[in-house]
Amino acid sequence: MTEPDAIVRARLRAVPKVDVLARHDALSPARRSQGDAAIVRAAREVTAAIRRAVLDGGEAPSLDEAVRAVLASLDAARMARVRRVINGTGVLLHTNLGRAPLSSSAAARAADVGRGYDALELDLATGGRGRRGAFVEHALTTLTGAEAALVVNNNAAAVLLALTALASGRGVIVSRGELVEIGGGFRVPEVLARSGARMIEVGTTNRTRLADYERALDEHPDVAVILSVHPGNFRISGFTEQPSLSEVARLAEARGKWLVDDLGGGALLDLRELAGLEGEPVVAERVKAGAHLVCFSTDKVLGGPQGGAIVGRAELLAAVRRDPLARALRLGPMPTAALEATLEHYLVGELDAVPVLAMMRQPADDVRRRVEGWQAALAERGVAVMVVACEGRVGGGTFAEEPVPSYALRIACETLGADDLARRLRLGEPAVLPRIVEDAVLVDGRTVLDGEDAALLDAIVAAMTPRS
Repeated sequence: MTEPDAIVRARLRAVPKVDVLARHDALSPARRSQGDAAIVRAAREVTAAIRRAVLDGGEAPSLDEAVRAVLASLDAARMARVRRVINGTGVLLHTNLGRAPLSSSAAARAADVGRGYDALELDLATGGRGRRGAFVEHALTTLTGAEAALVVNNNAAAVLLALTALASGRGVIVSRGELVEIGGGFRVPEVLARSGARMIEVGTTNRTRLADYERALDEHPDVAVILSVHPGNFRISGFTEQPSLSEVARLAEARGKWLVDDLGGGALLDLRELAGLEGEPVVAERVKAGAHLVCFSTDKVLGGPQGGAIVGRAELLAAVRRDPLARALRLGPMPTAALEATLEHYLVGELDAVPVLAMMRQPADDVRRRVEGWQAALAERGVAVMVVACEGRVGGGTFAEEPVPSYALRIACETLGADDLARRLRLGEPAVLPRIVEDAVLVDGRTVLDGEDAALLDAIVAAMTPRS
C-alpha cells in the first residue's frame, strides 16, 4: 500500500460509526421529538458525507462536530414541516404561504370533521349513500347561477378534468394570447397535452379576432371545445384585440361546440364595488355570458381552502363527473368542510368573516393606525422602528398585481443587515415573513391577521435582541 492510501485509510477509521453517532447523548432531545429512525437516517447521511469528503482528501471531523452536523440535518427536516407563519409581505394571497387564510368557522369546521367520522358520502335522512360535496355544489350553483357544480382539489385539476372529459382525442381551440404560464411552471399547452386533446392555436399574441375562431372551426371539424383562459397576472397593452366571452359563446353555440372558461381566481362578488379592485371577472358574469363550463380556484379571492370548482351546464357536469379522473381528483373531507363554511359566509352576507375579503376591504387609514400602535408598543420595549406608506398586492395570480395601499413597520438594525434580520424573523417562533426594501425590513400591516399582534411584536423584539 502506498503512503497516500494508508493516510486515507487512517482518516476513514476516524469517521464516527453510525451507531455511536446515533446514540450520542446530545441527540436525546431530538430523539424524543423526531424518533429513532430519523436520528439513524441523519447519522447515516452525515457519515456518508464525511466519507466522501475524506476520499476527496479532507479530514474527518471530531465526534462533537459530527453530532452538530446530525443536529443541523434534523433541524432542517423539522423546519421543512408546515408551520404557522405571520405574513408581513403585504401579499394577501401568497402562494408560498398557502394563499387564502381560512375564516375561524371554516378552520373550526375542518378541525371538527378531522377529529372523528363524518357524513362525507352518507345521506343521514335515508341512511344510504350520499353525494360528496352536495352542499358545496348547492351553494356554488346558488351563488353563480349555474345549473350544476363539481369540486376537485385545485383549479389545474378542474381544467384538466373538464378537457379530458369533453375533448380527449379531439381538438381544442385557444387564442395564442392566452397560452400563459402561471406560478410553478404550470403551462396551458402542457395541460392540454396531458388531457389528450389536440391544441389548435388561433390569432397572434396581441390580436385575436372572432374570425380566427371561425376559420379554425372550418378547418378542423374534430374540434370539441373552445378554451378561454383568463391571463391572471399577465397583461398585454397597446395594439391588442380580443373578442368578448359572450361573442365566443355565441359562436360556440352556433357551431355546436363547448366553451370552457379557465377563470383562475374565483371571484364570487364584484370586487370593484366591494374593494375598489379592477380586473377580476366574476364567476356569475362568465356563466351569464354563455360559458358552458367555468373553472376557478376556491383558495384565491374566494377565500376558502385549496380546491377547484367547475360550474355550468348540467349535462356537461354529468359527463365530467363520470370520467374516472374525477375520483382521483376529488376533494377530501376537511377541505370540503372548510369550503362549506366559507360559502356559507357568502350565502348570508358575512363578507368580513372571510379574511381575504376583509383584508381587501380594510381602509388604509385603519392599517396605519394599527401599525402605529405596534410602533408605540415596540418603543416601550426599547425597539425603535418607523411607520411607512407602502403598496401591497392581492397576489395569487389575480388583479395583474394591482397595488393595494398599505402601511408597514420599517425595521433597520445597526448591527444586522436586512437579509440577516429577515432570516432571524423567518426562523423565529412564531415565524414572520417580511419583505426587504432598500436594505430595510418591512412588515406590512394589512396581511397580519387579527390576533397575531402580540406574537408579532415578541418576534420582532427577539430578532432585534443581540445574541452571544
